[in-house]
Parts: sequence; C-alpha cells; structure tokens
Amino acid sequence: MKNSVLTPSLADAMVRVTEEAAIAASKLVGRGDEKKADAAAVDAMRTAFNRVDFKGRVVIGEGERDEAPMLYIGEEVGTGNGPEIDIALDPLEGTTLTAKAMANALAVLAIAPKGGLLYAPDTYMDKIAIGPGYPEGIISLDASPAENITALAKHKGVDVTDMTACVLDRPRHEDIIESLRSVGARVALITDGDVAGVIATTNPHTGIDLYMGSGGAPEGVLAAAALKCVGGQMFGRLVFRNDDEKKRAARVGITDLGRTYALNELASSDTVFCATGVTQGSMLSGVQHRDGGVHTHTLVMTSTDGMVRYIRSNRKA
Repeated sequence: MKNSVLTPSLADAMVRVTEEAAIAASKLVGRGDEKKADAAAVDAMRTAFNRVDFKGRVVIGEGERDEAPMLYIGEEVGTGNGPEIDIALDPLEGTTLTAKAMANALAVLAIAPKGGLLYAPDTYMDKIAIGPGYPEGIISLDASPAENITALAKHKGVDVTDMTACVLDRPRHEDIIESLRSVGARVALITDGDVAGVIATTNPHTGIDLYMGSGGAPEGVLAAAALKCVGGQMFGRLVFRNDDEKKRAARVGITDLGRTYALNELASSDTVFCATGVTQGSMLSGVQHRDGGVHTHTLVMTSTDGMVRYIRSNRKA
C-alpha cells in the first residue's frame, strides 16, 4: 500500500478489530437476545479500536450521538496518534441472524482517509451492485430489474435463466422479484444482511450475479467500500420516508435528496474492508469455540493493490 495512510499494519489492525467483535457476538449466537449480542460486539469493537495507533472518527456507526452510547456518528477512537481515518462500521451485521443462529452474520468495518466515505444518514437506500468484469454503465437504478439482469446475461454470453440475483426478502421488493423472474432469472432471497449480499457478487463461487433492492444507507457505504477494492460497480439513491429522515440528511450535509451516487462517490478514496464471520455463511465460516481455542475466519480487501485475503486465526480461549 505505497503512498497511502492505509498501511499494511493498519489493515492488519482492522482484522483484529472485527475478530474481537465477532468473538464477543458469537457467545450469544442462538440465545434470542439481539440487543445483548449487538452490545457485546459494539463494546468489543470499541475496545479494540482504542488500542490502534490512529485518529479514527466514526462516520457510519451505531446511530447519532443521542441514540447510541458507543460508536456513535462522530465518535473519535484510537490512541490519537497516527493518520486521520474515517470509519464505517457495523459491529454486528445481522443481529436477528445471530439471535436465531442463522447464516451470514458478520462483524464489518471499512476505513478510508479522512473524507473518503460518504456520510450517509440512517435512512434507506435503493441499491444495485455487481462484481468486477463488466463494462461501465451496464447497470442502472433507472432500468428495470429485468433489463439489468438481461444486460448482464448478454455480456456474459449466457441465457438469463443462468443468472441469479440476490434480494432481501421483504414485501417492498415484490415488484423487483416479479420483474427478475419474468425473464427467467433466479432470485436468491436473504432474510437479513445486505452487506453480505452485495459482497457475494464479487465472488464467483457464490453464484450471485447481481444485488438489488432497498436497505440501510449506512450498509450501502460499507458495501461500496468492499466493491471499491475489487473493481465492482454500485449505484445508490437515498430513500426518505418522512421529514425526520430528511433532517438527518441535512445534518450530514446532503441537500440533493434525489441524487444517484456511483461507487466512487460512496467511497471516493482508498479503502480497507474487513469482515469476520459470526455465524456460518456463504463466504465466511462463523466463530468456532473448540479444542480449547477460538477460531475465526476473516475477509480483508484493500483497494490500493486490489488484494483480497481470507484469514483463519486461532487463539487460546
């Protein structure tokens, strides 16, 4: 990572941060308490951050200052020594998945030099994302789901019936699902965890070609940071359900409420993305407590060199 404040040692430090959060959350897998699992992950992540030599600032976090006791938007973490870094985080992406011991719960974060991540308000965002290898502009939020999946199939030289789109299983997505299936595409429905859904498009082994739908805007920025590392494409457009959400946008400096953000606007600079599995997932194994130790599986992506690493760590319990 030449000529970047995102040094290899800082990337390695972020691995330890997501590992600690995942381990803390893993002790509450299947115990039916979403809030307790989330609180454990938040506390562990914050403690780990404060051991790292950097001037970290949370720009995507657990909520605004009056809503979250720790890792709130604007909170400063780290030792205060070192580079100024913006952080997007979700200490436990998939609180329900964790409480119910379901697949694909993750501890997730992304970092960038100060100003390198969109300060997204806690609202919804319409999203569309694909992995690397496609020409620019092949997808659009203004095209129908059927048109998008058909364009991807044509570029790949396959029938649209061989294409799979990942969509959150929500009533609001009925029209998207119907449009995709109308041209014969497969639809892989997920119950939670749209960061994992977007990242799945970057890995051919998952079989996911396209991610579409609306979900949290903060998660959209996290996913964009991951795609930035491997050359995927993504577009996001904020969705406002009431005046309070519009005020949230104003507080973070967003005035064009109908703007469509491209990947390089969601994550405008170099990024490091880390995710550690909490429960067993499509790309990452969950935390395992066995043989007197704790075993973790982490995905690390760095945009400066396009490197993708999977790290298995073992430590004493």
